[in-house]
Amino acid sequence: MVSDSTVSPVVWHPRPPRARGDDSARRSQINGLERISELLEDDPQLARRFHEVAAYQRRIRVSEYHLTNACNIRCKGCWFFEGGLDRHTRDETNLDEIEAFVVRETKQRRINSALVIGGEPVLFPRRLAIFAKHMRHLSICSNGLKKLPVEGFEKVGVGVSVWGGGPADDEMRAIKPNGARFEGLFDTALENYRNDRRVTFVYAVTEGSLEHIEPTVRRIRDNGNPLIFNFYSDYTSEEPIAVARQQELMAELLRVRELYPRTVISHPYYIRAMVTGRSHWGEFGYDSCPSISRDHPAHGERLANGNPVLPLFNSFAADMKSVTFCCTSGRCDGCRDSQALGSWLLVNMTRFADDLAQLRTWVELAESWWAQFSWSPYHCHATEESISTTPCEEAL
Repeated sequence: MVSDSTVSPVVWHPRPPRARGDDSARRSQINGLERISELLEDDPQLARRFHEVAAYQRRIRVSEYHLTNACNIRCKGCWFFEGGLDRHTRDETNLDEIEAFVVRETKQRRINSALVIGGEPVLFPRRLAIFAKHMRHLSICSNGLKKLPVEGFEKVGVGVSVWGGGPADDEMRAIKPNGARFEGLFDTALENYRNDRRVTFVYAVTEGSLEHIEPTVRRIRDNGNPLIFNFYSDYTSEEPIAVARQQELMAELLRVRELYPRTVISHPYYIRAMVTGRSHWGEFGYDSCPSISRDHPAHGERLANGNPVLPLFNSFAADMKSVTFCCTSGRCDGCRDSQALGSWLLVNMTRFADDLAQLRTWVELAESWWAQFSWSPYHCHATEESISTTPCEEAL
């Protein structure tokens, strides 16, 4: 477990890459890759899919950027405000300074994919336009209350949040910064992004809203959008990811995914790992999470333990200088974040090398993972069909 004291950002200074892992970890990786090559000899079609998706994800070099500390709502249990991350730094508001920073990211650190979060990034489209100008791929996280313009942002991906579903969404999220409540946040998000090919809803599920899962998925389907499942961590609680009805929640998510296989992008293996925090080889947590900032000084031992991390990944605070602990709160005992957990499954490709069926699962996981991003060749607009296993060029 990581203490809360490690969350405070530190200024990032470029330095040479560190040695990662020990000889046994490297040997295990090599053995896994050799085993994968052997397995794929028996299935040329799977071999083609494997090489295509593996080559694609190797080309993605991602980092995360807090565009702003400001937000137009105050969701219950939001890790950003509950952890006080908005108080550590001030927004960089100078557009020239922001552009110089983004250019350095692309030229010096060779980042080509930006995950922009907040606060609420859509409040500041001029800042976002700088990322859209320089980053090959741009993904924006939004609460959906304010619509991102189309002009200038035609090729970006937008992840729109919904929590709990049904009336639970307003209960958990429709709260103004002054504490006043309002109604219809999910309705507003649906209207803002109806049939918008840029958008994937990110549906944070809770065990207390089981009856709302299918109706919420159906509304997103009818709105012309796909979705991925996320796991709601209540950061107002001492145990943010405690679930008493774990098996019921997992069963309902798998049932709904089966009913709406084109709308629900999330793979069944991902859903099981998201709800339980476990894969067939281990548990998700600080020692295994790949979405830590490589240049944060707290991670020396983690980077040396042999478990894979995202290459070049850093999470930057809104001052565009400070590096934060990881992609979310830094409370690893309470995190089941979709981006972190999904990346954990993808970077551990060699863990799926026991047999051909297991390897096929990894290929399907990877294909479905990249399908959530509108800029990805694996993305397709939502229809009630099975996930495509070939690039969907018309969605680009």
